[in-house]
Amino acid sequence: MIEEQFQEPGDGDDHYDRPSKSQIKREMLALQDLGKRLVQTPAERLKRLNLDEKLMEAILLAQRTTSREGRRRQIHYVGKLMRDAPAKGIEAQLDAWEKGSAENTALMHRLERDRDRLIASDEYLTEWLAMHPGVDIQAIRALIRAARQEARHNEQLNENQAPQRKHYRALFQAVKAAYESSATDNLSE
Repeated sequence: MIEEQFQEPGDGDDHYDRPSKSQIKREMLALQDLGKRLVQTPAERLKRLNLDEKLMEAILLAQRTTSREGRRRQIHYVGKLMRDAPAKGIEAQLDAWEKGSAENTALMHRLERDRDRLIASDEYLTEWLAMHPGVDIQAIRALIRAARQEARHNEQLNENQAPQRKHYRALFQAVKAAYESSATDNLSE
């Protein structure tokens, strides 16, 4: 009771108002990790982020640095400069680029599987045409025939001869165009 009388208001409460040393260190390490991601980002994308000139120069220097220790120190410096940068906005943009890239890759893999299945099976063509009703059936059939013929021709080549891929690529472009057309049609409905 006597101790309460001598204690000033607010005494002992100050250390709860600010973040702990552990929290400060976690935030610093998060900024360094974001700095590492920036160093791994291509220069064309970095330009679109509108970074501070000093930060941009530090990132570009880190990208050019080849020595392991020098690069580590430079990345640490980039992390330090990140304290004054809009970290949340930068991180959101990097995440959007990475997510978009992953989605784009997944789409390309799907289109490649469709192309390969179209070449391999006439039954899949019927199924695929049902999914893409606006496609020119004769044009797709002609591309599939040409791609199959090209594949048979490529099987007969020697190891040192380059295979032909003209119709194979043309079929991929047709599949991609059909997908984009179907996606556009679905958005307009």
